[in-house]
Amino acid sequence: MTTTQQGDMLYRRTDNGERPAGHAGPDGHQQPDGHAGPSGHAEPAKQVAPPGPPAGAAVVVGSFAMGRGQWFARHRHEHHQLAWARRGVLAVRAAGTTWVLPPSMALWIPAGVPHATGAAGPALFRSLYFLPDRCPVGWSAPTVVGVSALLRELISYLSDGTLAPAPRERAEAVVLDQLRPVSVATVQAPMPHDPRARRVAEALRADPSDGRTLAEWGTRVGASGRTLARAFVTDTGMPYGQWRTRIRLQAAMPLLAGGATVAAVAARVGYASPSAFVAAFRRAVGVPPGAYFAP
Repeated sequence: MTTTQQGDMLYRRTDNGERPAGHAGPDGHQQPDGHAGPSGHAEPAKQVAPPGPPAGAAVVVGSFAMGRGQWFARHRHEHHQLAWARRGVLAVRAAGTTWVLPPSMALWIPAGVPHATGAAGPALFRSLYFLPDRCPVGWSAPTVVGVSALLRELISYLSDGTLAPAPRERAEAVVLDQLRPVSVATVQAPMPHDPRARRVAEALRADPSDGRTLAEWGTRVGASGRTLARAFVTDTGMPYGQWRTRIRLQAAMPLLAGGATVAAVAARVGYASPSAFVAAFRRAVGVPPGAYFAP
């Protein structure tokens, strides 16, 4: 599968809201809290340590079960991290971008980069932590990588804390060899600052299938269609029609990652036909939905 969604596509948002921090579970792993809404402001990133490594390990695997809408609040690690969902859809907020990642995608997060991690639905989150002084990967910004069948199995293999040092070292070397960036575009849909345009944008986030024109929206928010059009271009850098397409694709990504059909998703987010949706997806992301979410 490719991206996020990863759109779960990879998609980008510019909101700064963060979720509350999780709590420690009985096994000592951090557990996410429930469905609390965004606080509306960015909280300081806390330093979070990964699980204790086995003797001699350069790569540590942590496992976290997450429910729909649950988030780990903004935090950072001294280790490099590869964030991945073995099941379900993973969302990561970092550096002003939100990535939504199906199991075919993972996100490399360099050490020290503040980020928040959540789930679009029930998910099993597997995170790899790399000691910076023993890791040759030099990516300085969050980077999407493809998760091959081999990498998937290696992650499970390395989660065994009883592995002897020699086989662990060999497996870690192969993991590093499997970290290959994928060229899938992010879908950016920044929110406008103009309060009237923002009301339109928030309504479309809640219901991306709403097909009202800007003139029709204007009668609701107290502005002419021309004024709203200017606000979208000024505040988001793109015409209203392009912005609406992107917000629809953002809404589609978790649905596709959850197994919904292209036809059902197309209708849900406001497309007249599956073919029109696939064409829009390909133009924005670079690949059709089937390739993006292929196992």
